[in-house]
Amino acid sequence: MNKPLNSCDLHVHSHFSDGTFSPKQIVRMAKQLNIAVALTDHNTVLGLEQFDLEAKKQGVEGVCGVELSTVYKDKEFHLLGLFIKPEHYDKVELLVQEFKRLKQISNKELIENLNRAGYKIDYNQVISRNATGVVNRAHIGAELVEKGYFSSRSEAFNSVLDESKGFYIPPKRLNLLDAIKFLNEINALPILAHPLKDASEQFLDEMLPIAKKAGLVGIEVYHSSYSASQSQTALNLAKAYDFKISGGSDFHGENKPDVLLGRGKNDNAVVDISVYYNLLKLSLATTRD
Repeated sequence: MNKPLNSCDLHVHSHFSDGTFSPKQIVRMAKQLNIAVALTDHNTVLGLEQFDLEAKKQGVEGVCGVELSTVYKDKEFHLLGLFIKPEHYDKVELLVQEFKRLKQISNKELIENLNRAGYKIDYNQVISRNATGVVNRAHIGAELVEKGYFSSRSEAFNSVLDESKGFYIPPKRLNLLDAIKFLNEINALPILAHPLKDASEQFLDEMLPIAKKAGLVGIEVYHSSYSASQSQTALNLAKAYDFKISGGSDFHGENKPDVLLGRGKNDNAVVDISVYYNLLKLSLATTRD
């Protein structure tokens, strides 16, 4: 008989975006930890088929998801879509196709700007180091470390890769409200990722009622970037606007070595298994296919 699940981690990245572990490895780690786990790669669902098959094989409660890069009033927000069904994978990929094209342009512009400043790295070399061919700032940061310009990815991000430094020009992103509506159309649960990492409580008080009207169903109350007081604030916001509670580590493997699967930093992203079951119940209840 399987042991009762300890907890859940509903925000995890694989090497199909900016993580370093494969979907299969993530499932096997989740099995060892006895947790439910969601794969939510940035702007892609290409790893979900592998993830879902391995979860079924290993007897792991696996949630197929995505993390969409969106914007609201010129402020970036990340939106999780949980419980995506295989018949909708193509729709998600089609949605983010234009973003991926613009992201590639942004990556090339970043490398050109770095080259002009004396950081000699090659775009094709960055691509070749990543098995999936997906490139973002994390991979460019890794290349800067490999070339000896910085001692760590964190140092690179705090320096030339920070948007305020002028080297990185973000690509155009999806509108948050449109992305929420899209996820509802494919019967996925729209969950606002780490809202207090991206905006003040005052800004969220203005935005959340509008997002709820568009179909937002939940927010992350637990996240690796949160302090205890931020988690409490997020919980208060969830209660105030009647949102479902979610949470996760935002695990990226070796790209964020201090963030552990199912734990976060110093156990600040440990999420009770009841959160998973509540969201699963909602997903089943709102299926309209």
